[in-house]
Amino acid sequence: MNRKIYLSLGLLSASLIAFQLALMQLISAVQWNHFAYMVISIALLGFGASGTLLALTRKWFERHAEFALYLLMILTGVSMSGIILFSSALFGKFDTYLIFVDLSNVKYLVLSYFSFFIPFFFGALAIGLIYIQYVNRIGTMYFADLLGSGLGGIFLLLLLWLFYPAQLPAAVSILPIIAGILIIPKSWARRLIIPSLLLLLLPIYLIISPSKLPVSEFKGVSGALNMPESKIYMEEKSPYGHIQVIESPSLRYAPGLSLSFTEDIPVSDALYINGNWFGPLTDRTENNKIHFLDYTTHNLAYVISEPGSVLILDGRTGLHADHALWNGASKVTFVEENKKVLDLLKNELAFKIDSLFSDPKLTSISLHSRSFLLSDTSHYDLIVLPPIESFGGSSGVNALEEQYILTLDAMNDIWDHLNDSGMIEVTSWMDYPVRNPLKILATLVETLEKKGYMEIEQHLIAIRSWGTISFVLKKSPFTADEVSRVRDFCELMYFDPVLLPGIDSSERSAFNHLEDSGFFSSVDQIVSPERASFYKNYDFNIHPATDSKPYFSQFLKLARLNKLRDMFGQGALPFLEIGYFITLLTFIQISLIAFILIILPLFFTKWKGKGKVYTLFHFSGIGIGFMFVEIIFIQQFILYFGNPVIAASAVLSGMLISSGIGSLISSRFKNSNRSLLVILSLVILFILFYAFILTPLLRASISLPFSLKIIFSILLISPVAFFMGMPFPIGLKQLNEHNNTLIPWAWGINGCFSVISTVLATIIAVEAGFLWVMLLASLAYGFALVANVFR
Repeated sequence: MNRKIYLSLGLLSASLIAFQLALMQLISAVQWNHFAYMVISIALLGFGASGTLLALTRKWFERHAEFALYLLMILTGVSMSGIILFSSALFGKFDTYLIFVDLSNVKYLVLSYFSFFIPFFFGALAIGLIYIQYVNRIGTMYFADLLGSGLGGIFLLLLLWLFYPAQLPAAVSILPIIAGILIIPKSWARRLIIPSLLLLLLPIYLIISPSKLPVSEFKGVSGALNMPESKIYMEEKSPYGHIQVIESPSLRYAPGLSLSFTEDIPVSDALYINGNWFGPLTDRTENNKIHFLDYTTHNLAYVISEPGSVLILDGRTGLHADHALWNGASKVTFVEENKKVLDLLKNELAFKIDSLFSDPKLTSISLHSRSFLLSDTSHYDLIVLPPIESFGGSSGVNALEEQYILTLDAMNDIWDHLNDSGMIEVTSWMDYPVRNPLKILATLVETLEKKGYMEIEQHLIAIRSWGTISFVLKKSPFTADEVSRVRDFCELMYFDPVLLPGIDSSERSAFNHLEDSGFFSSVDQIVSPERASFYKNYDFNIHPATDSKPYFSQFLKLARLNKLRDMFGQGALPFLEIGYFITLLTFIQISLIAFILIILPLFFTKWKGKGKVYTLFHFSGIGIGFMFVEIIFIQQFILYFGNPVIAASAVLSGMLISSGIGSLISSRFKNSNRSLLVILSLVILFILFYAFILTPLLRASISLPFSLKIIFSILLISPVAFFMGMPFPIGLKQLNEHNNTLIPWAWGINGCFSVISTVLATIIAVEAGFLWVMLLASLAYGFALVANVFR
């Protein structure tokens, strides 16, 4: 046996994981996160398709195994680079939004599916062939596979600091080409070594001269670049996304600005990440006599009182920190998780924001806002939350984004950081149908009730402009003087009070009339004790998000689809909640394709012997269970590390490497069914333990230093991952002894169900919460356990 096969397998596995993550970054930059999710899920079905092909053509591949493995690895690398060569055809011909209104875009969607499918198909075919050829060494082979996959996540994290999205696939494609070169058959070495080495010039050329990626016309950066005299002032690469700063004398940012404002609105350069709006870069040195946010509903908290200590959560480019300092705050704490942006604001971009972060009254912290709250012990006069949504809405593109700072649990943490008369301020854009303002209101109201405050109207004020609505929740009751100041402010700025002690219904539409007055009825019902019936009857999900279901922007109720279609029309419906629609569509697509890939071999192969039911239940169960646990671990560790990139890298690498070690150890076990039953039982017990204990453990250790967090997370992840790495290789060894014709099918089943489970886990988390995903993960392993009991 060629010992280099282990290294080649590791390199190939590393490239497939890195390529998956690189594609998600690339597609997020030119299209949208949810579209990346859909395309990658379809593409990963290449693993299932490879199992089907191996099942149908196993004898041919076994006869030509050496050359086939070399060729498949080379083709994997070349096809990865090929995606960039044809990027204009893939990304420039269609847009996610247009799929629902122009069917001609469907053919380009299918082309994208096929293009992204090819590298995963070739790579998975090579891995499956290795498993067939070396099934007697499956423990060590699976270890090399998982070790490579774990290191592939770390490798891609390093690449994100070095390359732009357009360069990433080419950089990753070098790995499988090298993997193929390492295992060139001796009889072909003289003929293939030079051409193979020359193939490395393709990715090198694409790294040096990357193609220009066509960005969706509906992304914010496209609109900004269409402004007169606009240009890209700066571009930076980072794991947080592709950072771009746009300059234009026509750019302005003044959310919900009062119609009484008569000054010039300052020019604001804009910062975008992956083509999406991140924040303005406003220099106030040209007009330091006023602050334009004083003329917006954002100013409500500063009208009510003069807070000395202010905490800005998810501060982005620092506009609200600047506003706090302008209004006399003596201490401002600014929290923003994007370290790269924060470094730019302090250095290269400092001159664009009047060196804001050099102010001695301002303390900046690069950390996830919830992680900061869980570790911070200070108290504040005012805590400012990030603005919700954007002008005109976002068509539900954020429906599946975990917004931990807007959950009911987060509000409880924020409340505990307030001084006795402290305030929470949050502003939302008005949308139609109304969703965001009602959901944040429900969250604030239930926070008050959980803290024992039943006179809601004495602690909550809301005012509305033509485009925004701001809420201020106060720990102590509002005084008559504070209420009077709010009324005077609304009169001066042409704003309308929505919630105010002693409010009269006529005040609510004095300046900004709403065609649908049902908004005020909705507000009153949420504030009332009978809000539960309103939650149930409202056409959208406005029940407060929780840490177990942190999808604040997910409003779609599946039971109301028919009613919404009748109200808004078939064509408009996807644009209300396109993010969740894409996920549901993805699940339907991959389930259908996976079903075909699994059932197809049953009709075209004449397998002898038993074991089909066992193969289906064992390998599907461990595929679903593994992915369910992995996804929930990533979600839980986002809060723990305060950074989604670090969390994903730590969990993926930790789980895959630990599972690889488990696979390696399992190769020393006697091939007995009893051992597998014990291992599966341990996995189920571990998952149930984590389902109820993981969150408390992470919250209790959140204040540990970063290095100790890494160690602690490894100690938490490793035990269950160690045992989760054993059922797959042991199952293959048992198939090899009893009916080895089922091995390719087992590989395909595991791959298909692993892909399905990534989407299914998200749907379950949205509808039922993270706890249920973990419970169902244990049930999936339970099916595998039962399959082994009755085999």
